[in-house]
Amino acid sequence: MSVVHDKAEPLAIVFEDDGLVPNNILPFLVYQGTVKLDPKRPEETIEGLFAENGWGGTWRNGVYDYLHYHSTVHEVLGVARGHARVRFGGDHGQQLDIKAGDVAILPAGTGHQCISASDDFCVIGAYPPGSKMEVTRPTPENHAKALKTIPRVELPPSDPVMGKQGPLMRLWRRP
Repeated sequence: MSVVHDKAEPLAIVFEDDGLVPNNILPFLVYQGTVKLDPKRPEETIEGLFAENGWGGTWRNGVYDYLHYHSTVHEVLGVARGHARVRFGGDHGQQLDIKAGDVAILPAGTGHQCISASDDFCVIGAYPPGSKMEVTRPTPENHAKALKTIPRVELPPSDPVMGKQGPLMRLWRRP
């Protein structure tokens, strides 16, 4: 039995480089209310979904309350419990309310920062195979390095929510 609603289509947003947060030419994706969570084991539901679709290195936590990005890896964040307001795309990006059952997929370089969260907020994070995650703070020096690193980050082999035929495979194409 699938833990994902059929024919789920993510919201896609492209954030501009603001001079400190590079973001990416690939769109940030967010599936809203897509994952059907087991109420007794919501974390395991999301971990299993990501693993089934080839994304690993999972962790459980929240989203840092300071602006940061990852210039060496794409990241997926699945909300297992609670809700939060997160700014994606850096200081000039967009604040989104995310809740249990939502999944955000951040292409390398996408700024993110938790603005507020419920006490029970829990996110499952994961990465495509072969990736090494580094937390990067927005500085002019880090921005210059990231502009060289981000284009070399390989596209993932599958969508962490919908698999090899998922929307990410269609939406993430480099020119």
